[in-house]
Amino acid sequence: MTEPVREAHDAEITVMVVDDHPIWREGVARDLTERGIRVVATAPDADAAVRIAHATRPRVVLMDLNLGATPGVRAIEGILARQPATKILVLSASGEHADVLDAVKAGATGYLVKSAGVDELLAAVRRTADGYPVFTPGLAGLVLGEFRRLADEPAGPGGAAPVLTERETEVLRQVAKGLTARQIGDRLRLSHRTVESHVQNTLRKLQLHNRAQLVRYAIEKGLTDD
Repeated sequence: MTEPVREAHDAEITVMVVDDHPIWREGVARDLTERGIRVVATAPDADAAVRIAHATRPRVVLMDLNLGATPGVRAIEGILARQPATKILVLSASGEHADVLDAVKAGATGYLVKSAGVDELLAAVRRTADGYPVFTPGLAGLVLGEFRRLADEPAGPGGAAPVLTERETEVLRQVAKGLTARQIGDRLRLSHRTVESHVQNTLRKLQLHNRAQLVRYAIEKGLTDD
């Protein structure tokens, strides 16, 4: 009973693979396809990634950071500026702390190093598609530590911490669980338009740009049980 359910779930996951090495790019795409994940596009560089992601609207973008002239971080920002619901999972040879933090601050949902096995990668794509943060062991603590450090820094002049309403906070908790506006609406007995209004108000108050950054904020503030 479990396998048909998993296969149906996997069939709904659309992925774009971005890497400047053709052999690696096509190899990852083939591995995912053979395991039931639908790869809708591949891209060789950051500029193509932004353009193709806008055309194909994948649920997950699996991408390297080293993409030639334009850094991968710029691709993350470009994709999310147009499609804030897209999840970005970085798959990089670099485990440098600065690279990890730059990717997450740009909006990446997770970060794996390329030493990850195929099964680990497949599990990470599934969890990313469901809205959960995924990191190579050892990197999650780094990310949480950095966001908590930033949260503990005193606000600048006139920089009082933004105050969320009780409803905005509850919607934020549900966003952090990876739920869609309609799912949140069903759970909280609100229309999906009201939910989206709360999300946009929260983004504006927190000076954030997308849902991935909201998830990071929720983790930082201890608003998620995951």
